[in-house]
Amino acid sequence: MESSNGHVQFIWEIAELLRGDYKQSEYGRVILPFTVVRRLDLVLAPTKHDVLEESGRAEGLDFDPDPVLRKAAGQRFYNTSELDLEKVAGDASNVTAGLRAYLAAFSPTVREIFDAFAFDQQITRLHKANLLYRVLTRFLDADLHPESVSNASMGDIFEELIRRFSEASNETAGEHFTPREVVRLCAELVLAGDEEVTTKPGAIRKVYDPACGTGGMLSVTEELVRERNPRARLYLYGQELNPESWAICRSEMLLKGQDPSSIYPRSTLSEDGLRTERFDLMLANPPFGVDWSKDQEAVIDERESLGDRGRFAAGIPPKNDGALLFLQTMLAKRKSAEDGGSRIAIIFNGSPLFSGGAGSGPSEIRRWILENDWLEAIVALPEQLFYNTGIATYVWVLTNHKSSARRGKVQLIDGRELWEPMQKSLGDKRRRLSRSHIDDLLSLYRAFEDNERSKVRENGFFMYRRITVERPLRLRYEVTEEAIARLRGSKVFKDLTKPVPNAKQPTEAIARGEAVQSALLDGLRALNGFATTDRSQAEIKVRNVLRAIERPSAGLRKAVWDALAVRDDAAPVVTNGKGQPQSDPALRDSETVPLRESVADYMRREVLPFVEDAWVNESNDRIGAELPVTRVFYQHQPPRSLETIDAEIRALEEEIAVLTSQVTGR
Repeated sequence: MESSNGHVQFIWEIAELLRGDYKQSEYGRVILPFTVVRRLDLVLAPTKHDVLEESGRAEGLDFDPDPVLRKAAGQRFYNTSELDLEKVAGDASNVTAGLRAYLAAFSPTVREIFDAFAFDQQITRLHKANLLYRVLTRFLDADLHPESVSNASMGDIFEELIRRFSEASNETAGEHFTPREVVRLCAELVLAGDEEVTTKPGAIRKVYDPACGTGGMLSVTEELVRERNPRARLYLYGQELNPESWAICRSEMLLKGQDPSSIYPRSTLSEDGLRTERFDLMLANPPFGVDWSKDQEAVIDERESLGDRGRFAAGIPPKNDGALLFLQTMLAKRKSAEDGGSRIAIIFNGSPLFSGGAGSGPSEIRRWILENDWLEAIVALPEQLFYNTGIATYVWVLTNHKSSARRGKVQLIDGRELWEPMQKSLGDKRRRLSRSHIDDLLSLYRAFEDNERSKVRENGFFMYRRITVERPLRLRYEVTEEAIARLRGSKVFKDLTKPVPNAKQPTEAIARGEAVQSALLDGLRALNGFATTDRSQAEIKVRNVLRAIERPSAGLRKAVWDALAVRDDAAPVVTNGKGQPQSDPALRDSETVPLRESVADYMRREVLPFVEDAWVNESNDRIGAELPVTRVFYQHQPPRSLETIDAEIRALEEEIAVLTSQVTGR
């Protein structure tokens, strides 16, 4: 079979016919549905006669002919028109009506695909621009027959076209699909823990992708299984928000003989089309750092109304990154461990590894996963692998049916240096994984050992306790011009003369407030220079000042004390009514303690030698979880010695001197 590159280039050249009548950003609206209809037309050609015969027999009879027509077509779809694209193009004067009649004769599942493309609108537009016939006849030269282009290559063609159209219009191509070698790695990792599906004749598995795009994850998984076990049966399911990607994915499912109704439209987060389904294998590359605020109301509602029975009970991530919501969706669709469990591979950027502190949504989700022992491995990938971003990415592998050797542990695999340069960059994609790189990563995964590129850690390694460290409040009380200025600037003091809305005698109220202000200021000025660390002495002075005021409020009393109090490390500790030390909010700090370590031991080693009066406020303890993959692989490189640096500087100076002499001739 031919490479998909030549077909992509040919179709891309057809798009040039649209120049002037269409913006570049609109080319895909025409080219993608035409590519689909050309492929379907060629697939149905061998059984066209049989379908027409069965359609004729069924005419006028009172039964649903759909099963019979699908059987006659040898596909899950059919077309009952005597027309095909060749015949439509053969009647140039009626090409618009002919094409519409031909499309209308497809089975309902195909018509839904063209509705998603809004193809009829483009037919009208092409007709008005006198382009329809020209585009159609050019597509007749595109050999997309299954004997020339496999289903796998057809997927590559669709994805490359989308990438080019998105790149031409500065859109995000990476939202639509994942590089095939990365998809293959994910599929291999999922299958690595389910050897039966690649060896046992008649093995049956259900595969799911909650953000399936054009179906690459599903297709590659099916291809790998068929290569190794042709008698296995895979049922593919997915959901996709983007209408064009959804339409292409449905087309792919039709061509593969899968049930296209298993690919649902719209957002998985707010409209789960497969709520009651459970799957054996799940793969996904959800959008990186994409705002999910449109789904927020539905997500929060599900969390509040369904609780543990819903998908999002573990936690809610920030609105600017919904990736962990997709993972929770997949975890909600696992089969029970008793039924064989499920395996998941999902691609994330770095954010889900560590974003959010202890008690936050992301941390709680990670903690939930670790405490249930579902995380099996994380593979760190090279940068610059994806079309729309050069950032670092990671494959998480999860299962609720770990082998005995892996229970209670997580394997981290460092694949950051396993890549080869591409001959030509595609967007931000400048590197790729070769087959040998994928094999190396799989070997590391299967070996499950500690070495330079693989680290095995117990689940508790990734858990920590966030503690609040308090220090005592030590205050000196003094009356100075600065203290008086602090009181004058306080809100309570200013509000004494603030007009009261709807007051019966506002002028009198303001006058009373001014009198209170004057009494306070006069009383404090009389004490100017007073200073003490003895709270009881200060209370006598403050009581005398406030005595001049009728029924001072609690807020005003506090404002006076706040103005007079100054932190003083040499002052005695301030205690409460029970004689317990009060904490100083300004000195409050937090520490991260590994969950496996005693807080008391940590305090004795890391805190008390430096601040001996500190203590832990246990009421504020929070358990957190993070997955510091790259930190685990960090290797300290000691700095060069001063002698080495001096020698390098002298060598550079000598080199500069030689070059200077060559230029000046001296």
